Amino acid sequence: MRAPDRADHWDPRDPAVQDDQLAAYDRMRQRCPVAHSDYLQWSLFRHADVMQVLHDPDHFGNAVSAHVSIPNGMDPPEHTPWRALVEAYFLPERLAAFEPRARAIAREQVQALPAGELEWMDGFAHETAVRLLCAYMEWGEELHQPLRDWMRRSQAATLAGDRSALVAVAFEFDGHIRRQLDLRRGDGEPRDDLTGRLMRETIAGRPITDEEIVSILRNWTVGELATLASCLGILPYYLAQHAPLQRQLRDEPQLLRAAIDEILRIHPPLIANRRIVRQPACVAGRDFAPGERLTLMWASANRDDTVFGDPDECRLDRDPSLNLLYGAGVHVCPGAELSRLQLRVVMEELLAGTRWLAPVAGRQPVNAHYPGSGYSQLPLAVER
Repeated sequence: MRAPDRADHWDPRDPAVQDDQLAAYDRMRQRCPVAHSDYLQWSLFRHADVMQVLHDPDHFGNAVSAHVSIPNGMDPPEHTPWRALVEAYFLPERLAAFEPRARAIAREQVQALPAGELEWMDGFAHETAVRLLCAYMEWGEELHQPLRDWMRRSQAATLAGDRSALVAVAFEFDGHIRRQLDLRRGDGEPRDDLTGRLMRETIAGRPITDEEIVSILRNWTVGELATLASCLGILPYYLAQHAPLQRQLRDEPQLLRAAIDEILRIHPPLIANRRIVRQPACVAGRDFAPGERLTLMWASANRDDTVFGDPDECRLDRDPSLNLLYGAGVHVCPGAELSRLQLRVVMEELLAGTRWLAPVAGRQPVNAHYPGSGYSQLPLAVER
């Protein structure tokens, strides 16, 4: 394998990259579509290269962590039964039953919005994401404030690049999950809610362990909470900046599903995902040996001009199979339709419950830092 040379190197933690991640990744895709860093190892920036990896689990695996990660940290055939278990919790009938509750939450949150300027992430996005998550998981309202506080600590640790703090907030979230398990065991037979049903699941004829339950719920909830909140900042701000599209969607809300996916292609809520090389492989003319680490840069691949033309052009007629918002291949996000439902319902209620959304003159949002996307602070003006 050819060792990385100077032209291959980049630093994803460089302040110039963090200030505007999307622009930096666009430059990297043009200059060096396969690049090396000590932090991310080999990063892939082009859509075709990312798609090659996603559709070849024999050569590129998901078992990248020493920690249990079910099912997204597994490879076939181990992955297959766990994936089937997880998918049963996102069936269409379950989502349809949840939609009225999601809509009630969204409507309450929109009705509580003050007219005028507000800090959107803290004043709407984070709390809405927490409430939707807890409602789907059937967790009590007593978790709302702890999870909001957890999101603030997680964001602060990410912005500071503090690894010890990031480890601490990860353990803290696991503690919230374990308390949910203990609460249900205290009831005797676990109650018939989502978490209680998961506690009664079996795999290969045996009950699943607490470690496995915590891993499954962590993967559902940590990722869902962060990305949902990120999306609930990206989408309103995009419409605030693009008045013709905002006006069109207010008049034609049936276009929201396509518009949401397209806006989140332009400004992805997820930056990257990891893979490990399982067998000798070649990507973009570079040979990789087993054990080497790859980082798939979603936020670049979904803006590849060879696939999408002008990456900033918002088109509602694109081929949805090209959009990597929810991944592709055997590890495509099992909760994709839940996310689409939540985002559609919130945006429907937001557009129906306001007259206009606008940027705040003289105040710019603060971009989130890797591994986050979207905004850490977002001033937005709401006309009721």
